[in-house]
Amino acid sequence: MTSFSFAETTAWQCAGCDLPLQPAEVKVSYLNSVFNVELMVCPGCGFVLVPESLATGKMLAVEQLLEDK
Repeated sequence: MTSFSFAETTAWQCAGCDLPLQPAEVKVSYLNSVFNVELMVCPGCGFVLVPESLATGKMLAVEQLLEDK
């Protein structure tokens, strides 16, 4: 599987764990397709930060491509 990186250095911390977010590979699935994506993740609880630009841009485009198949 191909891995895409959308991890960006940020000063954000997890509100629950008070730990800084770190880049980590996560599996994203949609319509029976699985993608390995590097995003910022809380090392304590596993909370994943999906940047707005990714959610409204690239992810939306991928969703539309998969739905058109």
